[in-house]
Amino acid sequence: MAETKEQEQKAYEEYVKQKTPVHNLPLNMAKAFVTGGIICIIGQAVLSYCEKLGIDKDAASGWCAMILVLLSAVLTGLNLYPRIAKWGGAGALVPITGFANSVTAPAIEYKKEGQVMGIGCKIFTIAGPVILYGIFTSWLLGMVYWVLVKAGVM
Repeated sequence: MAETKEQEQKAYEEYVKQKTPVHNLPLNMAKAFVTGGIICIIGQAVLSYCEKLGIDKDAASGWCAMILVLLSAVLTGLNLYPRIAKWGGAGALVPITGFANSVTAPAIEYKKEGQVMGIGCKIFTIAGPVILYGIFTSWLLGMVYWVLVKAGVM
C-alpha cells in the first residue's frame, strides 16, 4: 500500500513538472521593459504635442492620462490589449493603461448580462480592490503625515 502511494506521488509530481510552464525571466523582463517603454513613449509624445499646442503642463498631463486610458479601452474592446499584456506582462499591466484594461475587460465580458446586472455589477471586479486599497493606503499615509506634522517631526 505504501509503495502504491509513493508511485502515485511520483507520477503526480512528474505530471505537474510536465504541465508547469517554464518561464525565461530575463526574456520576460526585457519584454516588460519594451512594452512599458513604448507606452511611456506614447505618453511622452502626447505630452509634448499638448505642450506644443500651448497647453500648460498640468492640463497636458490630464490629456495624456485620458488619451492613454481611451487607447487602452479601445484596444481592449478590439481584443488587442490582452495580446499586448500577454506578451509584455507587467510592462502593459502596471501603467495607467493596465488599470483601464482591468476596468474595461469585465464590462465587455459581462455586457450580455445587461446594463445593470452585467456591466454595472461586474465592471470593478478587478479594479475595485485596487481602488479600495489605494484610497485606504492614501488615507493611512495622510494620517501618519498629519501625526508627524503635529508632533513637530516634519
